[in-house]
Amino acid sequence: MRYLPLTSDDRAQMLGVIGAPDVDALFADVPRAARLPGPVDLPAHAGELEVERELTALSAMNRAAGAGPFFCGAGAYRHHVPATVDHIIQRSEFLTSYTPYQPEIAQGTLQVLFEFQTQVAALTGLEVANASMYDGSTACAEAVMMAQRVTRREKAILSGGLHPHYAATTQTIAHAEGMEIVRQTAAIDAEAAVIDAIDEHTACVVVQTPNVFGVVTDVTKIAEAAHAKGALLIVVTTEAVSFGLLKSPGEMGADIAVAEGQSIGNALNYGGPYVGLFACREKLMRQMPGRLCGETVDADGRRGYVLTLSTREQHIRREKATSNICTNSGLCALAFTIHMTLLGGTGLAELAKINHAKARELKAAVDGAGLEVLTPRFFNEIAVRVKGSAAALVEALAAQGILAGVPYSRLDPHAGLDDVLLLCATETTTSEDIAALAAALKAA
Repeated sequence: MRYLPLTSDDRAQMLGVIGAPDVDALFADVPRAARLPGPVDLPAHAGELEVERELTALSAMNRAAGAGPFFCGAGAYRHHVPATVDHIIQRSEFLTSYTPYQPEIAQGTLQVLFEFQTQVAALTGLEVANASMYDGSTACAEAVMMAQRVTRREKAILSGGLHPHYAATTQTIAHAEGMEIVRQTAAIDAEAAVIDAIDEHTACVVVQTPNVFGVVTDVTKIAEAAHAKGALLIVVTTEAVSFGLLKSPGEMGADIAVAEGQSIGNALNYGGPYVGLFACREKLMRQMPGRLCGETVDADGRRGYVLTLSTREQHIRREKATSNICTNSGLCALAFTIHMTLLGGTGLAELAKINHAKARELKAAVDGAGLEVLTPRFFNEIAVRVKGSAAALVEALAAQGILAGVPYSRLDPHAGLDDVLLLCATETTTSEDIAALAAALKAA
């Protein structure tokens, strides 16, 4: 009754009002072949105590990232999130704030979003950032469609170093807009192929740095080549901590920068929810998806925050909307902003240096284990060629309690890179973890 509150009498009264003889009559328009022949194969109802025992047993089958050596990355990263973040996001100013349409009762939310935008603009080296997107992959797709609106061209080139999930998401969403998506073959170092593919029909070029193989690339030359043909450069980053050490997208000539912000303030959370970062040049602001918060003063001259720009379908005519994104990732953006504020610019730079130092230690250990490191320039992630199947190796080491990275074949099964393994080290990786991995790789 807790979850199915209607009685048989309640249902009979409702059916009588709408003139249907029974519930089955409501599904008369659904072909019989499309209907299930019986109830869904799920356990029968049970008491709360029994359900709690069942679900606890199921959850115990999962392995937490912190339960042992952990080297997974590939777009979702394990970082230390201070307890302060969880404490502050539960404060009433944020937890109970109403949606920002009514600024007089949502100042806490609006101020945080304004601060978030300021941080993202500073990190990406661009003038304007929005109040966040759902995640990095959909932000990438939105950037491609934005480039279509700006240039009035239909072709987008996706670098072979772009995360396959980002490429697939972009293909799915942009296809519906009639765009031609040129997805290049997966490559460790893809700069030259990208430049060669740009022509007068290109709306944008999408490159990732550090790319899915961990390669750090200065994309200045790609920006110059794109601009020479009238195309935009979109730079993708899946590891936001790298902003603390590497040249920003804006410094390298990017017109639009998108990123996954999960690694600042947000735990792995079984793959989500995450928070997409989106920034662009000021001249492109009117074509930016999502919404933007601004700072102003009220009638008494006091500082206040408002929803300044919201070019989405709920607010304006559909043909004028830049996106159908319905909201921003408010809670995850708040966590990002709190953690980023705690770190500050100096703290982020120090965190990034620690990450790179750990990755150098990891590379040395992998070299010592006799494996080939494919990544020439890296931040905190490297690609390694193993003997045989990388997926089989990961399973073998998982049985020993070591989560030895992500097989590239799991991201892109058809790339023919079954022997490539992606390994990541962050500030949470210990020297003992790296030594255990090296020993296990040697034994394997």
